[in-house]
Amino acid sequence: MLCARYAPYRLQFKEPSGTSRGVLTYKDCYFIQLYDDASPTRVGWGECALFRGLGSDDCPEYEQVLAEACRNVGKMPFEQFLGTLGDWTSIRFGFECAWQELNEWRDYPSHFAQGNEPIVINGLVWMGDKSTMLHRIEEKLQAGFRCVKLKIGAIDFDAELDLLRVVRSRFSRHEIELRVDANGAFTPQDAMCKIERLAQYDLHSIEQPIKPGQWEAMKTLCASSPIPIALDEELVACRRVSPQIVSDLLDAIAPQYIVLKPSLTGGLSGSDMWREAAIRRGIGWWITSALESNVGLAAIARYTASLHTAMPQGLGTGALYTNNITSPLQQVGETITYSSCSTWHYPDMQWK
Repeated sequence: MLCARYAPYRLQFKEPSGTSRGVLTYKDCYFIQLYDDASPTRVGWGECALFRGLGSDDCPEYEQVLAEACRNVGKMPFEQFLGTLGDWTSIRFGFECAWQELNEWRDYPSHFAQGNEPIVINGLVWMGDKSTMLHRIEEKLQAGFRCVKLKIGAIDFDAELDLLRVVRSRFSRHEIELRVDANGAFTPQDAMCKIERLAQYDLHSIEQPIKPGQWEAMKTLCASSPIPIALDEELVACRRVSPQIVSDLLDAIAPQYIVLKPSLTGGLSGSDMWREAAIRRGIGWWITSALESNVGLAAIARYTASLHTAMPQGLGTGALYTNNITSPLQQVGETITYSSCSTWHYPDMQWK
């Protein structure tokens, strides 16, 4: 019979990481192991990547629901079991990834895990004061990134514009692709003015300029913005992912892009639903991690590799933590690879 157990784990940031929602110093998550009691040494690892303050399933009863899921996983066919998880998107993600590992990722095949299919990623620049952000930008450029994403909305807007000006004074849009992520920091009243000022720096896109849930305002921005708009938190805010909800949101707002975070956008199957609906509507997409450990990041990378996209993806968060899980993932310049010569090393866990 299929069995599962879970263990809590706290990831510690190497240095505080700033977003418009605040500064992060740690992130809690839960690891799960999925196995058949007939061969308990064959284990699939997953990560229930709870994101406090952002994930739609950040609720007090989270661990209780996870524990109940571990007790129920072997009592019914696995697809039926996933259906019982309903709105618990990061728990669903953890079980899906553990199931895929247990079954050698047969539903999402690629050559990534053999070390033969690197994924191009963007260089992520976290918020900080102007000099710190400029230093981080320099590091990304020197490392060879051709796509750089800046978190904006927490420091003086003119200072952020100046950072973009510095980059564009050295590199054209054909040399460096610039993305910005506002994390909903603008208001519906000032968003267009700020976007127009940002547009002079030839940006690829801006993620979530205003807070989610303001569909009419976002629709207006998407229709008239000189910079393509990507929905991020807008998708995360959908507690339940269903064909009707996906269609309603994409048709109502008509964005240029959507950003998929599998642990927050309905798991792997929910992200498939978003992506396929976007493709039918001519909406672009890319995938990013959401501060998962290397366990979740490797799963997202394997999922992404199976989609064979050349667009830079947002998977460069593996080096954020002092106590991350040692893994075969390797970031070299602007690519992430999976070294078939390396192995996983896990710390002791308090399994429940």
